[in-house]
Amino acid sequence: MSATLIEDPLVDIAGVELRYDGGTLAVQNLDMSVGRDEFVALVGPSGCGKSSLMKLASGLVKPTAGRILVSGAPVSGPLKIVGMAFQNPSLLPWRSTLDNLLLPLEIVQPFRGRFRAEKRTFKKEAEALLASVGLTGFEQRFPWELSGGMQQRASLCRALIHKPSLLLLDEPFGALDAFTREELWEVLQGIWMERKFTAILVTHDLREAVYLADRVVVMSARPGRVIAEHVVDLPRPRTLEMTFTSHFVELTHELREHIRLERTSTGATQ
Repeated sequence: MSATLIEDPLVDIAGVELRYDGGTLAVQNLDMSVGRDEFVALVGPSGCGKSSLMKLASGLVKPTAGRILVSGAPVSGPLKIVGMAFQNPSLLPWRSTLDNLLLPLEIVQPFRGRFRAEKRTFKKEAEALLASVGLTGFEQRFPWELSGGMQQRASLCRALIHKPSLLLLDEPFGALDAFTREELWEVLQGIWMERKFTAILVTHDLREAVYLADRVVVMSARPGRVIAEHVVDLPRPRTLEMTFTSHFVELTHELREHIRLERTSTGATQ
């Protein structure tokens, strides 16, 4: 299928192929673009190359073929404008919550060069970010003193502290219980609406995709390529009550049917 045409995309992927050293072809003929300040979710069968696409967009791996542009420039290495959050929060256990947030500012330019002189300002910004996700009072706690949901809130804040233009989220809520996961949907939506950045979310949870995204992209079984796209025409801010409406349920069923047909036609398994 032809991908949605974005006039001025932040991320533009055209004809991309990625083959790992072991010979595995992860993605092939991959075409996708993501607009500035757009929230896009990626769904598809297990092993379809969703996480590989994230590595390509961030510059962590180079494509075997094809072209990747971010902000109009070819991606040739890891990008400084990217924030990343994963299923495992990966907070450093010997650093407090606040110090974990400050870590990107200590190592990413241009913040690194200003860190000592502006540490007080950066600290205030980190405290404000923690407050926005309900973690006031936990600044000096260590990761092992936080619940899983609190760790993931801190991880989101760390990914955003350097004000990235592009936030990549690789199943960030996959290890959490259903109630905590839904709470964090609301938290993430609130941060995105307030700060306005481009976000790409990889998820197996179709409800999560529809709740959070402006557009949901469905990928094929490996080698991954785009096989369907759905614009989510629900108003924001979205509420959990919306997830029970007929239109929301219909959208998730359409996505599920795309994935079911793809798995059936290729014999893919979870």
